[in-house]
Amino acid sequence: MLNIVIFGAPGSGKGTQSEKLIEKYGLKHVSTGDLLRSEIKKKTKLGLMADSYISKGQLVPDEVVIRMIEGLFEKHQGTPGFIFDGFPRTLTQGKALDEILDKKGEKISMVLSLEVEDEELIERLLKRGEISGRSDDNRETIELRLKVYYEQTAPLKEFYREQGKLVRITGHGSIDTIFESMATVVNRIIA
Repeated sequence: MLNIVIFGAPGSGKGTQSEKLIEKYGLKHVSTGDLLRSEIKKKTKLGLMADSYISKGQLVPDEVVIRMIEGLFEKHQGTPGFIFDGFPRTLTQGKALDEILDKKGEKISMVLSLEVEDEELIERLLKRGEISGRSDDNRETIELRLKVYYEQTAPLKEFYREQGKLVRITGHGSIDTIFESMATVVNRIIA
């Protein structure tokens, strides 16, 4: 099974590149952001709780996200693999994901880290906010999300680097150029 974590700061292109990887390799997309936004839209108990964190630029508590991920594995047995987009976001989640996969005799194959400078991230997110109308894409919330990313999520790079799974990908350039860099790395593993 091919299990990829796509990693990067908000606005680095994780969602866009995930779609291309899914199309090429037939992976099941696991986006905690999409799952949480769906729950928020439905105004479920989980959604309301998640929204209280997300609207402030904070991360949803680990135990909530981990329970959601465990449920996904049960629903999608027999898939050729998963691409994790926006999960894990903390060391606790990274360790929990390893444990969940280990119970199933699986592991993370690689972690693709999209590397983009902060100013470009901010510009991309402001532009996305103008186009999509997402209320969390304003400068104040974006800067807070980046701060949270560096404090809570960036330590995962070291966690995966120590496991020999971290691959840094330059997140500048055209979508296709970035994807070609990613596909080259994935093809080496599955060849």
